[in-house]
Amino acid sequence: MLRGFATISYWADDLEAAKDWYAELLGAEPYFSVPMPDGRVGYYEFRIGDHQAELGLIDSGFAPAGAGAGPGGVIMYWHVDDVAASLDRLLSLGAKEQEGVKERGEGTGFVTASVIDPFGNILGIMYNPHYLEILEKRAQAS
Repeated sequence: MLRGFATISYWADDLEAAKDWYAELLGAEPYFSVPMPDGRVGYYEFRIGDHQAELGLIDSGFAPAGAGAGPGGVIMYWHVDDVAASLDRLLSLGAKEQEGVKERGEGTGFVTASVIDPFGNILGIMYNPHYLEILEKRAQAS
């Protein structure tokens, strides 16, 4: 049924500032945008990482009815090779720490942290040994 992560969407009141912030963080400009009738852009999309996962930034005016105004809910964790260094970079760009570096299960190798981006979205980062195992298996198969 669930076949894999397709797109994660983050809302922003100031979409242009969010686009610039994520472009700085990712070192890449969005590859796709959707203009609105008034000439502003309502949506930007980035492709990220080994599987070209999609990160969508959406004008918060399009948020579903009843959407919360602040951070909450599910945390999507992006794999990183160094959680502490990635957390430091996010903080240096103006994100606020939600949860510092935390080992998940003694000796398992899983490490997480999360921040609130300047636009109120939760951004999780994780070192995940299983992620690297899958990449290695795919590389060996090709």
